[in-house]
Amino acid sequence: MTKRDYYEVLGVGRDTSPDDIKKAYRKLALKYHPDKNPGNKEAEEKFKEATEAYEVLRDQEKRAQYDQFGHAGVSGAGAGGFGGFGGFDLSDALRAFMRDFGGFGGFEDFFGTGATSRGRGGRRVSRGKDLQVRLKLKLREVATGVTKKIKVNRMITCTSCSGSGAEKSSSKETCPTCHGTGELRHVSRSLFGQFVNITPCTTCGGEGAIIKDPCPECSGTGRVKGSKSVEVKIPGGVSTGNYISLEGQGDVGPRGGPAGDLIILIQEVEDEVFERHGFDVLCDLPVSFSQLALGARVEVPTLDGKAALKIPPGTHSHKIFRLKGKGIQRLHSYGRGDQLVRLVAWTPQNIGKAERQCFEELDSKAKDKPPPPGKKIYSS
Repeated sequence: MTKRDYYEVLGVGRDTSPDDIKKAYRKLALKYHPDKNPGNKEAEEKFKEATEAYEVLRDQEKRAQYDQFGHAGVSGAGAGGFGGFGGFDLSDALRAFMRDFGGFGGFEDFFGTGATSRGRGGRRVSRGKDLQVRLKLKLREVATGVTKKIKVNRMITCTSCSGSGAEKSSSKETCPTCHGTGELRHVSRSLFGQFVNITPCTTCGGEGAIIKDPCPECSGTGRVKGSKSVEVKIPGGVSTGNYISLEGQGDVGPRGGPAGDLIILIQEVEDEVFERHGFDVLCDLPVSFSQLALGARVEVPTLDGKAALKIPPGTHSHKIFRLKGKGIQRLHSYGRGDQLVRLVAWTPQNIGKAERQCFEELDSKAKDKPPPPGKKIYSS
């Protein structure tokens, strides 16, 4: 399916200011938000499409690349999602919306501090916090993908009370303030009619019940500090700024509330040999004057090991050779990028008397003299 132009999606022109782009997105997001259109798949797709367009056009660098190259200019670099690479899904779109516009439809701080929703029996339950872990990866791990096991410190369910927050011998009592509804209703009247404002009960926190005897282990919260080892599979081609979201691997919610997510933030460690350029890598290979002048067969380091490279006679310094398919795995695509090998003439630093005589003799007898200064000295 061909993607629509991002400017067309938001209904704005290419010279539209960032503030007006934000306003246009907000209007569409409010119209198609899932909370306003429950079960409407068409509205959900339009909400995701608008958010994806906004995520690119709100970022000055991504917008410039999109203006120049279109969708190809921002694919595989986090622009097709909320910084992630698992495809732009609904959770990505919701996080983006919450980040810039706060709560919506009764949900508060969707990303990072938990949200409140209805559990069984109508009682309110609080979702646990999303957690963030920064994962450092070497270039060779990024090149083909890797599976990592990480230890995460998080809030886990209290085993003493099984997450209820109440001591084993005691039970919860119906909240005397809200009578078990978890809500407080405030009725106000005006010239325009009667209005009902519903808020969570301040006595029980919206749960509809209070704990008579709190669990001594968790102080009535239903959760304690703990840790867990999580295995995460990293696909090849990721880069700094990408992330993986593991559903339900964050903090558990208080007193039986659902767990938040674990966000794995990717940080690529600078490599000592290779320099990354998208899905290609560049390697500088020092060679001698004689190897450039006479030609040679040399060994080149690659991400997978080593490869042979033939240098033709009369090769200039800084000549770049391309090794097909020796680069980084293309994210969510087939094939790999290439490896670029740049030959750099290595000048000897410690020259003895015999070596100096050889260089002086070569300089005096050489027929091919250096050309005058200019921009295209290697054109011939």
